[in-house]
Amino acid sequence: MNNYNMKKNLLMVCLCLLVVMACGEDNDDPEAMAPSGLELNYTLSGSDNVTFTATAQNANYFTFQFGDKENEPITRADNGIVSHTYGAPGKYEVIARAHASSTVFSETSVTVEITLPGGEDDGGDFQIPTTGYSTPESYEGMTLAWKDEFDGDALNESDWTFEMGNGDNGWGNQELQYYQKNNTTVKDGMLIIEARKESQGGYDYTSSRIITKGKKSFKYGRVDIRAALPQGQGIWPALWMLGSNYDDVSWPRCGEIDIMEMVGGEGKDNTVYSTLHWYAESKEIKADYGQSTTLSSGIFADEFHVFSLVWDAEKIVSYVDDKQFFVIDITPDDLSEFHQNFFFIFNVAVGGLWPGSPNATTNFPQRMVVDYVRVFQKEK
Repeated sequence: MNNYNMKKNLLMVCLCLLVVMACGEDNDDPEAMAPSGLELNYTLSGSDNVTFTATAQNANYFTFQFGDKENEPITRADNGIVSHTYGAPGKYEVIARAHASSTVFSETSVTVEITLPGGEDDGGDFQIPTTGYSTPESYEGMTLAWKDEFDGDALNESDWTFEMGNGDNGWGNQELQYYQKNNTTVKDGMLIIEARKESQGGYDYTSSRIITKGKKSFKYGRVDIRAALPQGQGIWPALWMLGSNYDDVSWPRCGEIDIMEMVGGEGKDNTVYSTLHWYAESKEIKADYGQSTTLSSGIFADEFHVFSLVWDAEKIVSYVDDKQFFVIDITPDDLSEFHQNFFFIFNVAVGGLWPGSPNATTNFPQRMVVDYVRVFQKEK
């Protein structure tokens, strides 16, 4: 009886080993179907670490090549998620394969641009400015309602949301960029939104657009945003706000407050605009009003400036470095949009109806660097 049980147990162990070995081998059936619907996305952490995520239907596993080494070994990831750290700036073609077996697979690729601060892709020229205007952390008769000083090493997604893609007709402006998360970094107490010349989602440029919609919104008060701007033909940075009822009434009935916009290019990198957009019910037309201001010397990329909005029940006033350049009376009934909550939008667009397209003089990447955004409201 004992001998029989020992032989039986030994037979069972051998069978289990055979099953395990068979499961560990690829099925090299040449008639196997290649996985379908392969998609490859990536997220940049800091300036050099990239997490790649590949998904496909009927894939048994995934392999990756990161494009930064000759005779690069293949990296396998059964769940399709893998991270890689690049050691130098540049553009890298990353190849992902979704495998049914080792010889039956589908393949796609994406180009990743690594832009280390002060790296070769900038000609070593990019440095975050160390000078410029700043504003106080408090004002008499006002309390600090909200701020983001961009501490830490990632965007605070409790307050901000990334908007992705190219929107509807280039966000209504025929813009040329594809918005994605990995063009945004938070480093050394600064938010950096970077516009790059790279292919993604069928577009030739990428950038980021972040909003506080559904998380942080405000009616009336003082807004201070300290930022250094990008430059160049076709570059369109904006610090602005939309009415929180946007989803219900759409634009322009929700109202729009452009605290700062710049359309870059030769002779234009020194000028910013502040504008309001709304729907004038009495005339049944879209209405706009704006003003601009120009630096006496230099451009807005040279150093930090503070773009401020002071808003109450009677008027909206815009400032650069505490110098007023825009004011509008919002008491008429047609401007009722501006007596409700608004949320923030920060973005760097590329191209569009207003700035036009980049040209041979436009250097990439371009960056908008934000030191802080602060919202103050009157003490109750």
